[in-house]
Amino acid sequence: MTRLGAHLAHAVTATILAFSASLAFAALPEGAKAPDFELNAALGGKPMTFSLAKALRQGPVVLYFFPAAFTQGCTLEAHAFAEATDDFKKLNATVIGVTAGNVERVAEFSKLECRDKFAVAADPGAKVAAEYQSQFKTKNGMPLAERTSYVIAPDGKILLSYTDPNPEQHIQKTMNAVKAWHDAAK
Repeated sequence: MTRLGAHLAHAVTATILAFSASLAFAALPEGAKAPDFELNAALGGKPMTFSLAKALRQGPVVLYFFPAAFTQGCTLEAHAFAEATDDFKKLNATVIGVTAGNVERVAEFSKLECRDKFAVAADPGAKVAAEYQSQFKTKNGMPLAERTSYVIAPDGKILLSYTDPNPEQHIQKTMNAVKAWHDAAK
């Protein structure tokens, strides 16, 4: 990446984080019923449809919203979720990333940055993010998803609701919530 490209990527990420951090986080609370949704997605670069209701039949769902594919923080978060996906699967949990940013590139992002490990869904206009109260608008009015992670139990109840513009804690917090659910379900 050129110096200018790196500077531009950093500036875009900083802008997204600044807008995200300036809002009062109003994500759906733990204990609330998760809104059902179905979105166009990709897994390993291949188009698919992701249905929350169908995924919940298999076990809990780790649903994480992120601002835009191929931005610095979102790429780091995707790599970390990819590394943890096998551990989530051992606990019967499904991971799904959802973005309203760069939606035309979710197939490429699922292959390169999610490393074929989990699906990424396109949320044009951040409509699903809005249902989860995890949406913000940029200066130019473009709606994007806040960096918010949820763990949803098979009955549709939200077990974890965590919003933080920094991607570092999302994987550990969601893993802890899935493990707690798994241990309680034994």
